[in-house]
Amino acid sequence: MAITRFAPSPTGYLHIGGLRTALYNYLWARKTNGEFKLRIEDTDMQRNQEDALKAIIEAFDWVGLDYDGEVEYQSKRMDIYKKYIQQLLDEGKAYYCYMTKDELDALREEQMANKQTPRYDGRYRDFIGTPPEGVDPVVRIKSPNEGHICFIDGIKDVMNFNCEEVDDFIIARSSGVPTYNFVVAIDDALMGMTDVIRGDDHLSNTAKQIVIYEALGFDIPKFYHVPMINNPAGKKLSKRDGAMDVMEYKRQGYLPEALLNFLVRLGWSNGDQEIFSMQEMLELFDPNNINKSASAYNEEKLKWLNSHYIKNVSNERLIKELEFFDCFIDGHDRKHMLLDLSKERAQTLVELKNSIEKITNTPTSYDRKGSKKFIKEGTIDILNLYCALLEECNEPLHLAVDYEAITKPFIEENELKMPQLFQPIRIALTGGTQAPSVYDIMAILGKDETIKRIKSAIEVNFGKDEE
Repeated sequence: MAITRFAPSPTGYLHIGGLRTALYNYLWARKTNGEFKLRIEDTDMQRNQEDALKAIIEAFDWVGLDYDGEVEYQSKRMDIYKKYIQQLLDEGKAYYCYMTKDELDALREEQMANKQTPRYDGRYRDFIGTPPEGVDPVVRIKSPNEGHICFIDGIKDVMNFNCEEVDDFIIARSSGVPTYNFVVAIDDALMGMTDVIRGDDHLSNTAKQIVIYEALGFDIPKFYHVPMINNPAGKKLSKRDGAMDVMEYKRQGYLPEALLNFLVRLGWSNGDQEIFSMQEMLELFDPNNINKSASAYNEEKLKWLNSHYIKNVSNERLIKELEFFDCFIDGHDRKHMLLDLSKERAQTLVELKNSIEKITNTPTSYDRKGSKKFIKEGTIDILNLYCALLEECNEPLHLAVDYEAITKPFIEENELKMPQLFQPIRIALTGGTQAPSVYDIMAILGKDETIKRIKSAIEVNFGKDEE
């Protein structure tokens, strides 16, 4: 049974790299009948953003990653951290350091001039003299002076840090506020984390956190450090490449299951399988199988997946999703026919909305280039004859095949080629030359609306004389 967590800082919006980390933790906890917790790491009071915090919770709700228990906030746990800082001080495992910023800067400059790695030199490690006046001390933990800090990473295998690389790092600032590595280690231990799945940018923090675990006698969890998501060129992902607020994906018309399917494959696989339901992810996911190398963001793959889910979710679901984009078709007589036709080409819900409105909205203008190309001498006469045919038809015209049945003989009798009739009708019905089958559009609009739109286009000569 795995107990995992996702622990974002509300200093910015949740991006897809963070959502992928959350997804991996969620899947592992749920697969093992464990617990998945959400913890907000908000100790940096100056950088916290209320909007960012709301957006994190909103993103979790949107994609459906439910967490166990209440959201934990580090800002409400300060008394706990101070208790453990004091314990380490009392046990001689931590100490007050009175080194000023100027002294620390001078030390670093000297070390760099000597081509040494900048690190604290431990000058107050065993200090027993009189503290200098006017200096608010920080608290440093006593890291091991020799040996190695080793752990087995579930993705990267054996990790080995020389203790010389880990100095006596600060666990509480001069203000008394504890530092990131300290509060993370305390929280993960007290909240019973068994598995910590996070980005490999935290790899260097792990050695420090293990120092804290061992100093306090806490059990050390299993770590999995996930390689980053790069752009297609192998560089750091930017906003232009997709590193944007998760909720922006909703605004751009992506379904949450498409985004989660896309993210689970950015670093993990099950053979050549591309489509994963949530149930399949839960059955198949194992963090030990996460790729060791970085993955590449691929917008075309995301759109392909989104297109798949748009085609395969229920029309009732799509009707509800489209309301977010102010596209309301629940009361449309032929809403299912309209959706079945429009979703075949749509890669996003925005495209689906545009396709629907291209059919449902009466054109207010007509494609100039298309009109000049397809409205020839005699076209208006043909369209008037076709409208008369529709008006005189006593057979029910409900389906695309019904319109096809009366239109094919008309084309033959008037010795027309298909585009000579269909492109002018398509322009009349939608305003443009790019649209689905004319038969399907007419079936959705119905006979009366079809006739009305054709006659309106004829009346203005398809806008050919407009400036």
